[in-house]
Amino acid sequence: MAWFFERKDEIPPEQLELLVKKSAQECLARINSSPKKILLLPPDITRRHSGAGKITNLLYHFFASSADVYVMPTLGQHLPHTPEQNRWMFGDIPEKKIIKHDWIKDGKHLGFISAAYVEKITDGKANWEIPVNINRLIIEEKWDIILNIGHVVPHEVLGFANHNKNYFIGLGGKEMICASHMAAACYGIENNLGNLVTPLRHCFNKAESEYFSELPDAYIQVVMKYNQQGKLVHSGFYCGDDVDTYLMAAEQSKAENITIVPPLKKVVAVMQGDEFFSTWVANKAIYRTRKAMADGGELIIIAPGLKRFGEQDEVDQIIRKYGYSGTPAVMKAWNENYELQDLTHATAHLIHGSSEGRFKITYAPGHLSKDEIESVNFNYLHYQKAMELYDPAKMKDGFNTLPNGEEIYFISTPSAGLWTTKDKLNDKN
Repeated sequence: MAWFFERKDEIPPEQLELLVKKSAQECLARINSSPKKILLLPPDITRRHSGAGKITNLLYHFFASSADVYVMPTLGQHLPHTPEQNRWMFGDIPEKKIIKHDWIKDGKHLGFISAAYVEKITDGKANWEIPVNINRLIIEEKWDIILNIGHVVPHEVLGFANHNKNYFIGLGGKEMICASHMAAACYGIENNLGNLVTPLRHCFNKAESEYFSELPDAYIQVVMKYNQQGKLVHSGFYCGDDVDTYLMAAEQSKAENITIVPPLKKVVAVMQGDEFFSTWVANKAIYRTRKAMADGGELIIIAPGLKRFGEQDEVDQIIRKYGYSGTPAVMKAWNENYELQDLTHATAHLIHGSSEGRFKITYAPGHLSKDEIESVNFNYLHYQKAMELYDPAKMKDGFNTLPNGEEIYFISTPSAGLWTTKDKLNDKN
């Protein structure tokens, strides 16, 4: 069970701060009473809206008077933060105390999840081993306390985000990220979304049990929801060192962050310009709404910060070359092209980002051109035109009737939830 938790309609900022300090005190009582070296593992800037940066700042200042405290954002394959982004995310934590994870160079091989286990747990959809390969600093440095901070919310690869995702994706090496993302893609994004324990989560739990049982670590997990005024607020706080800490948070997220709707003919979603700069992350608008989209419907994504497709140059080139062309075409290309076999996380992304021809995906980007958007098989809408037609400031979350009589469904923060029809709601445990 979790060491402790708080669950209510809204946890105000002052109470959240007390819960963070209680978590730090529990770490002193349960892990190490006089730590000299501490590592904080928050999510990256795409989760800033969760308050994880503020939580990290509070923890840093709690421990820094008596210990050497470092912060390593769990970037996965995302771009490292700039110093300006670190200040925006983490406040006054010194830049020299923030470690950059490099998913290509920093991985240390610990073992693997066997191909036989992967094949069994994915019902035969994937039949390769998953290397356990994470940032070497986790293992090679002598940490007295490692504290993971994260937001539990529906997720396209693991059913729900966070917990040991911080290690195995957030700090994963290339081999682990590639093998695990492809396994999840082959199992099916819509089979993953909204499930508490997906096949890949089973694999990660097994890896944590077998390779990390001696780590001096714990988890802080937050859950958020919209209040009556339409503001995203904290509603759950969980602290502990076991899988139940995740399961309790995920159960709450499942109850609060999944919206059941009728099949939606037109959805307008906004991906904030200060968090989402590539389709690699902005495509969360597709992932979180696809189970709600009606056949022949249209998803319009307003993305003022969008300036590229992939986070890294090599992935950007792959997306531009192959596009979001649907599972059969991507799998055929995967079997025939080494670059897709080498960067299978990119291959998985191409699968996740396609509607499989079932509904239209239209981007209104702040920077990418019409030719660029259409070259990867999305539809294009000029950003200013989108703002004229679907001004977010004039809409509320949910159904809206526009002045011309058109009905649309508006989502202001797609990354904070999951929208699905009742018949597509996953209810597996």
